[in-house]
Amino acid sequence: MPSSVIINQVSKSYKEVKALNNISLSIGKGELFGFIGPDGAGKTTLFRILTTLLLPDCGNVTVEGFDTVSDYKKIRQIVGYMPGQFSLYQDLSVEENLKFFASIFKTTIEANYHLIEDIYRQIEPFKDRPAGKLSGGMKQKLALSCALVHKPAVLFLDEPTTGVDAVSRKEFWDMLARLKKENITILVSTPYMDEASRCDRVALIQEGRILDRNTPQGIVAAFENPLLAVKSGNMYRLLFDVREFQGTIRAYRSGEFIHAAMADLNMHDLLRNYLEDKGHENIEVHEAKPDVEDCFMALMNNPHPVPPPFGGGSKGGGQTNDHQ
Repeated sequence: MPSSVIINQVSKSYKEVKALNNISLSIGKGELFGFIGPDGAGKTTLFRILTTLLLPDCGNVTVEGFDTVSDYKKIRQIVGYMPGQFSLYQDLSVEENLKFFASIFKTTIEANYHLIEDIYRQIEPFKDRPAGKLSGGMKQKLALSCALVHKPAVLFLDEPTTGVDAVSRKEFWDMLARLKKENITILVSTPYMDEASRCDRVALIQEGRILDRNTPQGIVAAFENPLLAVKSGNMYRLLFDVREFQGTIRAYRSGEFIHAAMADLNMHDLLRNYLEDKGHENIEVHEAKPDVEDCFMALMNNPHPVPPPFGGGSKGGGQTNDHQ
């Protein structure tokens, strides 16, 4: 599969802050690729470089074969970009915004209506409403429609589901799955670890570094330690006590439980007895299946070398060769 986006040793700093640190990736044509990481990890800086809005300090990027510095005008004609903050004209109506963005790219809504039909028909009843008066989920759908109206070759979505409800999040990812069938390369960033499973491949990013790059299944397969889910009547004190337990490697909140990576598989009963001695009541301890969040926490504490971005293997048996 040919490469759609190639990132080669890109770094970017803001004075003393290293926003990106030697990032290298290759993303295949038609791939749905996710950048997963918390706020401040460097996702927005990377997306601004990829969309020609920011110059890297070093390294280079190509999008559909065009260099983001020397060919920026060509790139701007073939990409769609949905920034993290709602950036459409709030005093224009839904329909006026869409027509405006279509006109910028010398096209019409009708020309590529098949791309936005599933999305736009959900907001079409409000086509005369000012964009600023839409709900969060409706703003999201309008912004995506405007980013797609010219049928881009590559679509960049910077934290598109932040601040919207769970139902809208699911609907949005369902839309992306349908768009993928149009052979549009989609790059999406998100702080929500559970969204990783909707991507073909993901890169876990923290403090401007790629911690790992793989399929979601490959990342989870690389998790090395037995994992326990723990709960008691005093969750605040439980976290500190689990961390003090001799067999605990790391412990952190995960939903309604504490997830504890253990040094040995046979720590279940020992941990329960330890917590009882500490005065905990209503204790629950059971084995847990690791997910991408657990892997992220492990890599933050014990990063391993990331394999070369343009081919090569990965620990844990998952495929990292680009464009599998």
